[in-house]
Amino acid sequence: MDYLNILGITAATLTTTAFIPQVLRVWRTRSTKDISLTMFSMTFVGIVMWFIYGVMRGDLPLILANAVTMMLAGSIVVAKLRFG
Repeated sequence: MDYLNILGITAATLTTTAFIPQVLRVWRTRSTKDISLTMFSMTFVGIVMWFIYGVMRGDLPLILANAVTMMLAGSIVVAKLRFG
């Protein structure tokens, strides 16, 4: 594995797992009062676009990282809509 792949995998891991603490907190507390729906909606749309880009390029790290991140960011958007 070359350094470029290591860099990509590390970046994907960090940016994907960064959503986990927020997801856990939102679902545990059922509070989304301090979360911006606009920001998370825009982030979610961007992640979907990165996922599509990865699929079109056949780039497995992009596909996997963004598939997981879509679920995490999407769950925050759903929580914001549900819990207000």
